[in-house]
Amino acid sequence: MRISRKAGLLASSTLCGALALGVAGPAGPAFSAVTDSPAHSASAAPLPGADALAKQNTALAGAGAVVQPVTDLVAGVLKAPDGKLPKDEATKHAADVKKALDGLKSDAKASTGKAARAQDPGPELVAKAAADLQVKVDALVKASAAGDAKATAAALQATLTGTVNVVVAIVLGGDLPAPDLKGLPKLPSLPGVSPAQTLPSL
Repeated sequence: MRISRKAGLLASSTLCGALALGVAGPAGPAFSAVTDSPAHSASAAPLPGADALAKQNTALAGAGAVVQPVTDLVAGVLKAPDGKLPKDEATKHAADVKKALDGLKSDAKASTGKAARAQDPGPELVAKAAADLQVKVDALVKASAAGDAKATAAALQATLTGTVNVVVAIVLGGDLPAPDLKGLPKLPSLPGVSPAQTLPSL
């Protein structure tokens, strides 16, 4: 018996629909069962030591936020003819550095104000290093604007040293773990600064 083309198409469509419904039917409950399982719910629990890790990450972010605008300023001065930055460029660099340093000092001040860290000199040292770097950056911008090559060169070195002071103050401030790479020397500790919190085993 011959089946018309129209009837064949109708049969094929019906079969495909039945197969689709057959697959989709059990899939819904199966998916629901997976998402509602205890194992899935457990994965939403916070990581062990998450608070300490977040604090350490914030400290590193603070260092990066300061280093980048300062190194951009230094690079700009080094590329400028005779180390003299255009006024608008110098103003932008100075504003970027000030914003980063103000944020770092604000975070350090907030940490110092906490009762648990009232006797911890780490944040105070970071704030002091940030304030010192701001003075050195201001001197660099002033020397560069004046076109004084000798003063600019000296201010560049002072600014780089001040940036290192900030990074070291952050590293030794007590919030970051000690480096463990073989070959690196053991870092000194600051008087009164607690070592970084040891994270629980995973």
